[in-house]
Amino acid sequence: MLPLTPVSEWPERGLDIAALRASGWRPTPFDQFVVKVHSRCNLACDYCYMYELADQSWRDQPVVMTPEIARATARRIAEHVERHELTAVEVVFHGGEPLLAGPDRIDTLAREFRAAVDSSVHVELGVQTNGALLTPPMLDVLAAHDIGVGVSLDGDRAANDRHRRNRRGDSSYDAVTRGLRLLGTDRYRHLFDGILAVIDLANDPVETYTALAEFEPRGIDVLLPHGTWAAPPPGKAGPNGEVDITDTSYASWLVTLFDHWYELGDSAVDIRLFRSAVRQLLGRNGTTEQLSAGPLSFLVVETDGSIEQVDTLKSAFEGATATGLHVLRDDFDAAFDHPGVAARQIGTAALCDECRACRHAGVCGGGLYAQRYRPGTGFRNPSVYCADLMAFLDHVAARLRADLIAARKG
Repeated sequence: MLPLTPVSEWPERGLDIAALRASGWRPTPFDQFVVKVHSRCNLACDYCYMYELADQSWRDQPVVMTPEIARATARRIAEHVERHELTAVEVVFHGGEPLLAGPDRIDTLAREFRAAVDSSVHVELGVQTNGALLTPPMLDVLAAHDIGVGVSLDGDRAANDRHRRNRRGDSSYDAVTRGLRLLGTDRYRHLFDGILAVIDLANDPVETYTALAEFEPRGIDVLLPHGTWAAPPPGKAGPNGEVDITDTSYASWLVTLFDHWYELGDSAVDIRLFRSAVRQLLGRNGTTEQLSAGPLSFLVVETDGSIEQVDTLKSAFEGATATGLHVLRDDFDAAFDHPGVAARQIGTAALCDECRACRHAGVCGGGLYAQRYRPGTGFRNPSVYCADLMAFLDHVAARLRADLIAARKG
């Protein structure tokens, strides 16, 4: 069994699953499964939570998920769907770089995962890729199985190549944009789910948006770079090396982009973080893990068959994602009794006192779970981006309030 969270840290210590169930809590079934079909990558992005941050367990993972593990994973998903009478489920092929598995393997995986689940259930397949391997043969396979494609790109050439280079240290931009342009052709455009971009304060926010919108994605995800209270994100460390709790540089970046996006109106490409902030401030449900107190309903299956929590936790510490469960031995319902999984399903009850008292608690939801980690207290802390999230949400709320007042007067 892999090492779990230190027993002195929350939620391993302090979250009583039996008491939760006795109080009436019932877990939310899992309806999204991230399947790690290949554990290595053809790029060497210096901020990658899989390879560059606290958890280095990728070194011990099989390079490729075996057919036996893949079939067992598909069976476990089918069991879970049937037990909880789900009508739809999403399976995302992930890595590493999942397309390193090759077109034939992706073709086989798509067939097996769809065939395992009853035909009355909608199985949505997706793949998250760096885009460099989006060739016609690969895209033909993805199109044959209607597999949605998300691509990672941080902006124009200069912005992208600050971090996203290949293993020789060369630019990845041409290879990725070549794949994006092919994905954007009439033959494959229906597969294009969107672009994922990690924020770098050195990149101009409007120029970043313009460079990404040029590819006409269905949507754009802008992500705050990973970091914790023990290992501050880029630009968040003060003179003593600890997190500067007054710094709001990332909020300024987001506010500049939000204002540009908001003023574009209906012509803007959807930015999920912004849409989620607007929806929640208006009393509706959130749409992104970065801003949500809602229950998390997905699990990860590693190439060796280990059932794990969300993989961004690898930025916190070695073994942070581990549950001790395996698809050859355990069904997915067993994960409900893991404190880390339960903590993601109990909403604002999982937040620290400071967050629960905050005016934005129901919108922010404490921020991304991994970014709350502090040695000693675990994940029961405000986000390392707390000041940024507060400033950003205050700005969005003010803009919405002004427009609603103007509309009422009109």
